[in-house]
Amino acid sequence: MPRRARLAIAGIPWHIIQRGNNRSACFYTDDDYRYYLARLKEQAKKHLCEVHAYVLMTNHVHLLVTPKKTESASLMMKHLGQRYVQYINKTYRRSGTLWEGRFRSCLTQETEYVTACYRYIELNPVRAMMVKDPSEYTWSSYRANAFGEDSFITPHFLYNGLGQNRADRLVAYRELFKAHLEDEIINNIQQATNGNFALGNEKFKAEIEKMLNRRARPGKSGRPRNEEGSELS
Repeated sequence: MPRRARLAIAGIPWHIIQRGNNRSACFYTDDDYRYYLARLKEQAKKHLCEVHAYVLMTNHVHLLVTPKKTESASLMMKHLGQRYVQYINKTYRRSGTLWEGRFRSCLTQETEYVTACYRYIELNPVRAMMVKDPSEYTWSSYRANAFGEDSFITPHFLYNGLGQNRADRLVAYRELFKAHLEDEIINNIQQATNGNFALGNEKFKAEIEKMLNRRARPGKSGRPRNEEGSELS
């Protein structure tokens, strides 16, 4: 069966995950992380994507981006992935695939889930027990969002609404990370991203379905389904 077409709308934030093939490592040295980030900056600018948050884990990547055109995010990920694979294969004299397949994504409701996605992404190293505090992890956007370190990321308007000025926003952002990220929110983000669904409340999901004229949420148990099921991991 053909795989479900990706939910793609410009101007709405996307949460994106790309994993290494068979959960294998895709970053080996600091130079690899630096190369990926340089290409991410380059391809985001070229294909008109605003990057709000990111984390590069050993065997996968999380991004929060807002594409300015319908195809922006897909083009960015295609060319970013290709360039990074070429770099890895040349550097380590390897061949074959590096990524699991096409990246996974979900359209994200701004008022309900964008701030949660910031936290979900930048807390990945903490949940993986690699560090105790997100500020200790080098390869994420946390230091830029929480302390103002120089970066190519673009603040989402909800981030800018955290304070009247930059200093206030930095303090307010760090305060967000003092609260526990509820398991229900984590599960909702994971299910929507792995399943290519809309992430938000029922009204948001219905609006996305109306805009795209197709299903944007999991099918109900026991009912016929016209589309291929999600690939949960």
